[in-house]
Amino acid sequence: MADKYDVIIIGAGAAGMMSAIEAGKRGRKVLLVDHAKKIGEKIRISGGGRCNFTNIHTHPSKFISNNPKFVISALKQYTQNNFIDLIKKHNIKFHEKKLGQLFCDESAQQIIDMLLLECKTANVVLKKETIIEDVDKKEDKYFITTGSDKYFCDSLIIATGGLSIPKIGASKFGYDVAKKFNLNIVETLPALVPLTFSEKILALCKELTGLSVEAVVSFKKIFFEEGMLFTHRGLSGPSILQISSYWKLGDDIKINLSPKLDIVKFLGDRKNSNPKQDINAIISEILPKRLAYIICNENNVSGNICELSNKVLNQLSSCINAWAINPTGSEGYRTAEVTLGGIDTEEISSKTMMSKKHSGLFFIGEVVDVTGHLGGYNFQWAWSSGYVAGRYA
Repeated sequence: MADKYDVIIIGAGAAGMMSAIEAGKRGRKVLLVDHAKKIGEKIRISGGGRCNFTNIHTHPSKFISNNPKFVISALKQYTQNNFIDLIKKHNIKFHEKKLGQLFCDESAQQIIDMLLLECKTANVVLKKETIIEDVDKKEDKYFITTGSDKYFCDSLIIATGGLSIPKIGASKFGYDVAKKFNLNIVETLPALVPLTFSEKILALCKELTGLSVEAVVSFKKIFFEEGMLFTHRGLSGPSILQISSYWKLGDDIKINLSPKLDIVKFLGDRKNSNPKQDINAIISEILPKRLAYIICNENNVSGNICELSNKVLNQLSSCINAWAINPTGSEGYRTAEVTLGGIDTEEISSKTMMSKKHSGLFFIGEVVDVTGHLGGYNFQWAWSSGYVAGRYA
């Protein structure tokens, strides 16, 4: 005999817990199931263990989707300020790090504990270490089968996330459910992920491993000005992670290693004012020494600045202000913070997060074709989309 619930939510991450809380508050009988032993693992490891839980500058322009307007309704129904109010209610201390990014002062575990307490208060039944073997629909009810039990419900919410970070249990479960119900899926790719390069660039990155610079990284008309990090595997850091969500395989990205300075003008002025100065020493004034040395070396530039033609100096300048490089790929889902693509937003109501084809079937969070920029935006999408589904399920 199957147990009956009003709402069943598969996936007890950020979006899943949020939807369970809201549905429970409405007096709905809610079952929240998850395959993991520890709930909210992605919350726990985020932001270096302090959880970048939202961003005060949340705006639809900070999200990528085939339908950029899709996020507007959910973000209006549950704003970053609504979540901040919830944090304050639980006396969780937080701070703004930079660019509107909000972090817990102490630990990401506080967010998980807060959500679990809210679930308990809303009488949500939580079942951990539960593997879903089958999801089915009969007439207007949804049935789920686990190892030993069967459940059915009026509303089924899929909150199983994307493919990023498989070591904490990411899977294609949500996409499989969508396919079963004939919903279209936008191609998925790793996003907010370090980029990899051919041997020549990789050798350079290895020499500079651990070095971080403020840079503007651009792809076509999209650009981000944040830290960039050289690693033994390629390039990382916020500006690279951000551009990875837009970059297309085969295309170049451009890096401005000295965004505050027009290098052509700077070198021209220096050639006039101090012609006997060594070029390496000059470049070391604006870039870390190791990087300055490698750039001069790569361009076969040495000696006093007065000995170098304007053509050579212009070439050197463009390597600093507009270094064009062609990534060979990314580090993939193993290190990607999120998944680009997912369940087509054309299949889902932006107001309720419910499938347009199947009444009572909802998709929320990362499983949907909505990807936020780095900096707390993906968590805000989880809170907003979860809240909305919980209000309507």
